[in-house]
Amino acid sequence: MAKPIVKVGINGYGVIGKRCADAISLQDDMKLVGISDIASDYRIKLAQLKGYPIYCSLPEKEEEMRKAGIEVVGTLEDMLKEVDVIIDCTPKGIGAKNKALYDKHGVKSIFQGGESHELTGLSFVAQCNYKEALGKDSLRVVSCNTTGICRVIGSLHKKLGIKMARVMLARRACDPWESHKGGVINTFYPEAHIPSHQGPDAQTVIPDLPIITIAAKGPYNISHMHFAFVEFREKVDRETVISVLDEAPRIIFVNAGDGIEALNSVLEICRDLQRPRADLWEVAVWKDILALNEDCTEAYLIYQVHNEAIVIPENIDAIRALTELETDPMKSIEKTDKSLGIVKKLL
Repeated sequence: MAKPIVKVGINGYGVIGKRCADAISLQDDMKLVGISDIASDYRIKLAQLKGYPIYCSLPEKEEEMRKAGIEVVGTLEDMLKEVDVIIDCTPKGIGAKNKALYDKHGVKSIFQGGESHELTGLSFVAQCNYKEALGKDSLRVVSCNTTGICRVIGSLHKKLGIKMARVMLARRACDPWESHKGGVINTFYPEAHIPSHQGPDAQTVIPDLPIITIAAKGPYNISHMHFAFVEFREKVDRETVISVLDEAPRIIFVNAGDGIEALNSVLEICRDLQRPRADLWEVAVWKDILALNEDCTEAYLIYQVHNEAIVIPENIDAIRALTELETDPMKSIEKTDKSLGIVKKLL
């Protein structure tokens, strides 16, 4: 009996969209029908070079795309007639406007963290609430920082029970591809309210997670760094904390003692391993920095969240959950991880 194949389209071919397209192409239970956008620059031309069918998201932009040498095969609505699932990777706020169109065509939809939880009523991180997404019509894959929090702090809460987690986020200024457009130079500025939005966002995935977050943006663009102060309900030891994180999916350990002293060090390893785009899909936790207080009730962690890549495996698992291609969370996670090359150890 032939395996079922889910037909997927992507609307928005930017940082997340292009990575989702490549990831879908690696799956044996999915087919990428095409990508849709309104741009006609090098990004879309690269998609064409890869052989991805190109659709135009807005009919009034089609002529402009064709004049730029892009072979447009149809409109977004044409693509929606051919797909089972659409991944919306458009800029913040656009996805919310697109949902009615997706619903009109009876297509299951996946949105990114820039949209609100209320848009779908379901915010998703595969290892936390995969089963809640089974058979649903739409969901929102949470942001990179929220995904990192849910993986690390969520795993500790599930296994050990957290009394309170306090997380300070040092955020990158902008995505590398648009560094020339702006960003932060020679300063560091805070998100203007406490808690920052990532803590409440994590609670949309893990409702009983006691957490408060503070965030600030700095003059760099290669990942985010989190500083976590995790207070437990009962005493724990360092080995137990390490064991819980080691057993959790999509978390790896790195060591400053190996010369991995900064965000760029981890991404340099990804380059040397010849990972696509030097992507880090995992959360990298500094093992030799991890410490506990004297009475073993609080752990201190530092970990890296790669804003460009961390949510890609979540999008792939979301497709399987919505379509019920796979009902077992760990089987989907393992399948996705194997296809992308996600590991438990970089070195």
